[in-house]
Amino acid sequence: MSDSVGSIDEVAVARRLTQLREQLARGARRGPVTLCAVTKGFGADAVSVAHRLGCDAIGENYAQEAVAKIAATGAAHPPVHFIGRLQTNKIRSLVGVVDVWQSVDRESVVDELAKRASGARIFVQVNATGEPDKGGCPPANVQRLVERARSGGLEVLGLMTVGPTNGDPTATRRAFANVRALADQLGLVGCSMGMSGDVDIALEEGTTLVRVGTALFGERPSTA
Repeated sequence: MSDSVGSIDEVAVARRLTQLREQLARGARRGPVTLCAVTKGFGADAVSVAHRLGCDAIGENYAQEAVAKIAATGAAHPPVHFIGRLQTNKIRSLVGVVDVWQSVDRESVVDELAKRASGARIFVQVNATGEPDKGGCPPANVQRLVERARSGGLEVLGLMTVGPTNGDPTATRRAFANVRALADQLGLVGCSMGMSGDVDIALEEGTTLVRVGTALFGERPSTA
């Protein structure tokens, strides 16, 4: 994965960002919604643009790409959220780069974060659709994982989920509603759900953070 592919039209991104912020303001059900700009597949210029335009955070999916881009931008970047599948052997390289770990979905990841990044801020990822190839822990295991994270000194901000791969609106709404209800049961305020194609449903179901890439930056380069 290249760390410098593509170029960003900042004027177009600014226009889309304004529209997106208006959408979030209209649809928010649980107070202000954090906008995590997903820079996966774009170069370091996307991170710099997100910073200049005041995005709340950036989202990265791949360890090597995240490390390279943050090194290229230096201190001038929004908080980094890691939203991709976490491999325990990559955590060490990401410590000091990642501010929020959004895809914590199993005990081995919790334990490695507790070892390498004491006090780390995390979301527990839930597989709310039952798709076997999706990341996330089963809903029945979420409480135990949250408790393990807390006992290891991690700060659990909330739950995170991804809608169904086929994008079915009914299934998406059901998944988001179930995760919001589970977060409420566990006394968690944060809910990271909603991407470019399902932001409105996520807002209606009580998300507090959305992860938006193509709706903000446009289509990713074909080499990404």
